[in-house]
Amino acid sequence: MTSGGWKDRMFPWRRLRKLGILGMNERNADFVLPYNPRSLYQLVDDKRRTKALAIEFGIPVPRLYAVVEIEHQIENLPRLLAPYDEFVVKPAHGSGGEGILVVESRSDGRYRRTSGLILTEEDLGHHISNILSGMYSLGGIPDCALIEYRVNFNPLFAEVSYLGVPDIRIVVFRGVPVMAMIRAPTRLSDGKANLHQGAVGVGVDMITGRTYNGIWRECRVEEHPDTGGELAGICVPHWDDILTMAARCNDMVGMGYIGVDIVLDRDLGPLMLELNARPGLSIQLAARTGLLPRLRYLEGMRHIPRDVPERVALAKTVANRC
Repeated sequence: MTSGGWKDRMFPWRRLRKLGILGMNERNADFVLPYNPRSLYQLVDDKRRTKALAIEFGIPVPRLYAVVEIEHQIENLPRLLAPYDEFVVKPAHGSGGEGILVVESRSDGRYRRTSGLILTEEDLGHHISNILSGMYSLGGIPDCALIEYRVNFNPLFAEVSYLGVPDIRIVVFRGVPVMAMIRAPTRLSDGKANLHQGAVGVGVDMITGRTYNGIWRECRVEEHPDTGGELAGICVPHWDDILTMAARCNDMVGMGYIGVDIVLDRDLGPLMLELNARPGLSIQLAARTGLLPRLRYLEGMRHIPRDVPERVALAKTVANRC
């Protein structure tokens, strides 16, 4: 065994370094802290504020139906929800998909979740009360509940998603999209597109928008664990529009290192769902490549194009080189 191979076995981090894998400490010290001013975190941590900013900036988002800010408003739920048969309830300051409740239909004052579970008015009110108390918010701070349009995902993803809506996570650095994956809900994730809760991550080629790999519970998979659908070979529609939207989100919030979550609605096309100032690192497993070479390449550039189409073209150049 060569001395290099022996050292790689004794010190696994050496092999990860060779592969260009970005670790949490390096992410925080070299990219999150220097490029994301603390004063701007409220723009991405507060989903209500992010949505309002996106509307002002002309970036499509799911329509906001109502906001519940105080306990007294829960009494008005029947009136607030009367026009809508399906909707999503989520905490404004939630993270990791916690506290999100999806209603797919209603009848006689009862609400059916995508899992088939039936909720009463009291059940729904109790859930919203928990949101207001800060049960699902960052730091446990008191929160408000957003009630918004339920995305009808593109049927292209029907065979690789269980119950919930898959989304596309794109990491953006200095306004340039650098890596992407589809997060597909599973039975284990309770229909939520969150890898830590058991969703499948599927790598997406930055140049073509074509999927090529799956990761589930840190293991490579070729098929969705619940549906059996093949994960590779899906061509994501509107790919350049999606990259353009991700790049514009950087301009919208002024942060240099963000995660952008985009959904593909059956009728409305790409919609920006939310932003993250501390995007997770599992995307590297799904993409089968490290973030670090691409980030360092862009970090070394003196000038990043201001024109969004030029940044989208740069994203594909970087993916090809790194």
